[in-house]
Amino acid sequence: MSPKSKKLFNIIVLGIAFMFMFTAFQTCGNVAQTVITNLNNTNFHGSGYTSMAIIYGVFSASNLISPSVVAVVGPQLSMFVSGLFYSIYIAVFIQPFTWSFYTASVFIGIAAAVLWTAQGNCLTINSDENTIGRNSGIFWALLQSSLFFGNLYIYFAWRGKTHISESDRRTVFIALTVFSLVGTFLFFLIRKPEESNTLEEEVSSTDESIVDNSSVQSKATRAVDAFKRSIKLYFTKEILLLSVTTAYTGLELTFFSGVYGTCIGAVNRFGTEEKSLIGLSGIFIGIGEILGGGFFGLVNKDNRFGRNPVVMLGIVVHFIAFYLIFYNIPNDAPIASFEGTDNSAYMNPSKELAILCSFLLGLGDSCFNTQLLSILGFLYSEDSAPAFAVFKFVQSICAAIAFFYSNYLLLQWQLLIMAVVGFFGTISFFTVEWEAAAFVARGSDYRSI
Repeated sequence: MSPKSKKLFNIIVLGIAFMFMFTAFQTCGNVAQTVITNLNNTNFHGSGYTSMAIIYGVFSASNLISPSVVAVVGPQLSMFVSGLFYSIYIAVFIQPFTWSFYTASVFIGIAAAVLWTAQGNCLTINSDENTIGRNSGIFWALLQSSLFFGNLYIYFAWRGKTHISESDRRTVFIALTVFSLVGTFLFFLIRKPEESNTLEEEVSSTDESIVDNSSVQSKATRAVDAFKRSIKLYFTKEILLLSVTTAYTGLELTFFSGVYGTCIGAVNRFGTEEKSLIGLSGIFIGIGEILGGGFFGLVNKDNRFGRNPVVMLGIVVHFIAFYLIFYNIPNDAPIASFEGTDNSAYMNPSKELAILCSFLLGLGDSCFNTQLLSILGFLYSEDSAPAFAVFKFVQSICAAIAFFYSNYLLLQWQLLIMAVVGFFGTISFFTVEWEAAAFVARGSDYRSI
């Protein structure tokens, strides 16, 4: 297998492994609050929103140390160990207790930081300036296909049910735990990419004994250096501007992955299909993600206009979705009780319109994330782990904030916050992209990205 083929193989395996893991985790997040409100165990007092707030809060703080962990352990082993913690969190729902639920939320927050930093590093070392856009699209399409498979199962398993029984819950989460473990072990199929530079090979073989004798010191040095680079990177102009865009992706991640499904499941006017519609909503979010990631990633190589048109499309699609959701879904749906809500918005709630909005949320999200992955991998190709750690730090802290206020804010205010941050995030991205084009024009060929 040629070096280029091996790198493409690694990207595909990486995407498939994440597909299995997040078939479990994203489906878990989509139904968590609904499952919790249907628990018969009166000793359980947890909240799905609070759990997600803890996860993303710890996630954001852990991104300060995750580059050091990846530098010492390596991306492959980092992703494997992180995957085990994801599986433990999902397994907690088989027989949930409040203490185990929130404890697992803390540990998965740490694991998530290491996982996504390692993923960004793995994506970058298996890409170059000509393939980073394509590989970002392939990975994103495979990752988000997880929304399709997991929620398809939820749709058929819960179809026609207005209450989720103990048996229903256990069956679903045992299956999801198995899926997560399969994805975790797939990381061992990723191969170390070969370098074609023979000079590097000669230097490597010459210095092999030196490296062996000072391996502990070398690892400690790499860990400290990675931490220092992360801190410095936080305050660069490009990262500060991209942080506004990244903040928006954190807010809308919370909305489509945890809040919107809960809103649909709380609308009593949808009848006996309200719970299965949560799964159908997730399916169409996944379809939007897959189409967006596949199309914009694979055709990115021939895009003469850079990344800005894709991001512009993403914000327009999201604004349309926000307006339709505001018009269709009752304002109290995110914070409705176990009985749901009988209220209506500005029209009788439409199942078809609700599912269309799911598709639009997924499509818009893929526009932003594929382009953020692409521009980060391009600008920081020589120092990818700290850059992706910063990206996930900002995204996760905003997701944590959004999950926290989702316990209290009506739907209209949540939509307004996303619209305002999304507008400024788009402007910030445009600014970085224009400057990146000017910078690369003096060096490599930007249009080949």
